[in-house]
Amino acid sequence: MTENEISKLIIGAAIEVHKELGPGLLESSYEVCLAYELRKQGLNVQTQVALPVIYKDVKLDAGYRIDILVENKVIIEVKAVDGLADIHTAQLLTYLKLKNIKLGLLINFNTTKVVSGIKRIVNNL
Repeated sequence: MTENEISKLIIGAAIEVHKELGPGLLESSYEVCLAYELRKQGLNVQTQVALPVIYKDVKLDAGYRIDILVENKVIIEVKAVDGLADIHTAQLLTYLKLKNIKLGLLINFNTTKVVSGIKRIVNNL
């Protein structure tokens, strides 16, 4: 399955979660529900994946965590904020680079329509 195919499934699942829960909850609630929806579709889903920082060729545990990793191909960063900021994009791009993954989705559930809170980030490996 390609990154684009996975991405379409993720967006569909995010819409389903948002329909059920609406805006205004904690990020952790959306993360758990989104992971559940994706697993129901038979996808390999990992949550809160440790992401070490590589500093001068040494792996250091700095406490970073990927919210959701799907099929080891797409990183999802879940937000529940008033609006996405440049730092959110930078954070996801850094995660993509550290994990050597091409595609990430930044999903803000604190919107009236979740599709308006989805940002696709591509790491030009």
